[in-house]
Amino acid sequence: MIMLTSQFRPEGLPLLIGSLPVRDHEEAARLVFDHTPEIPLWVQLPAYPEEGMIAQFMPGLPGLTAEGDKSFIHTEREGFDEALVAFYEEYMAVLEGGTDIDNSRFALTPDMARGFFTFMDYIRAAASEPVALKGQITGPVTFTTAVKEQQGRAIFYDEQLRDAAVKLLALKARWQVRQLARFNRPVIIFLDEPALAGFGSSEFISISKAEVTACLNEVIEAVHAEGGLTGIHVCANTEWDLIIDTDVDIVNFDAYSYFDKFILYPDPIRKFLEAGRLIAWGIVPTGNAEDIDRETPESLVAMWEEQAAQIGTLGVDRATLLAQSFITPSCGTGSLSPEHATRVLWLTRTVSDRIRNKS
Repeated sequence: MIMLTSQFRPEGLPLLIGSLPVRDHEEAARLVFDHTPEIPLWVQLPAYPEEGMIAQFMPGLPGLTAEGDKSFIHTEREGFDEALVAFYEEYMAVLEGGTDIDNSRFALTPDMARGFFTFMDYIRAAASEPVALKGQITGPVTFTTAVKEQQGRAIFYDEQLRDAAVKLLALKARWQVRQLARFNRPVIIFLDEPALAGFGSSEFISISKAEVTACLNEVIEAVHAEGGLTGIHVCANTEWDLIIDTDVDIVNFDAYSYFDKFILYPDPIRKFLEAGRLIAWGIVPTGNAEDIDRETPESLVAMWEEQAAQIGTLGVDRATLLAQSFITPSCGTGSLSPEHATRVLWLTRTVSDRIRNKS
């Protein structure tokens, strides 16, 4: 059954972004379930090169070639055209039910995504039933502007390669929803899109809003087709109307550093919330150790309340806003020290508790 956004309300619960600075997947899962048992997620560990946000989702791309420590798409290698045809044939076979997605190139594997399988084990053993479950995938714009072909050109600028990459991500996201839906809980898949912080800059001057929207919506629609909810996470500033105007269910932004930029889009924000869609407030800093050490639950709750009051001027009362909100870190914690990462998780949990208990 399709899980409609209007049927799910986070009520200010804490939610994490996917990475942690540890080397043990069991330890990572314990940290997640200790701090966010209501909406746990699977963890990516950047300590392992294969769990980098680009590398982790590259397997399955036609023409994928590794030379030394570099992976790229080799379109001039013998057999590439046949590999591309085989990719689309498998894609269509999965969509039409002729091939089981579990036995396809679109399934995550333990050698590349150990955290996902550890997560599944922890859900089965959890003492209490979660409210929802979260997965994530690298967003299509970030992915296709980072993956290169043999000449060093981003595959985004090759329409055929971009299309194949977006379809790969769409079905890898769909596979996650199908796996997690077995637990009969709402499933949330975030598209992690740090590259969108550069949208509109000279680096992406030749990329149109229509192209970005089409890429995002193709992955979003794949998640929706399995009954999942989608979020887009951008860890810096962007053109927020671009994100809001997609079919996404949840917008996750860095409220700690960029609320003043986010609120510059009052009409899109108001319409987004009136439609019953959700905001994930990255109110807990992750950018530097000094901020993490300095901020307290009290200071961050006060910050959120002030921001909520500004949203209130758009005609959204606090109770409605809280019902449609998650509390999150501003970004993942994979680049922090373990001590600072743990503090971020504690702050996220505690800030959420205090905001909800104040209601």
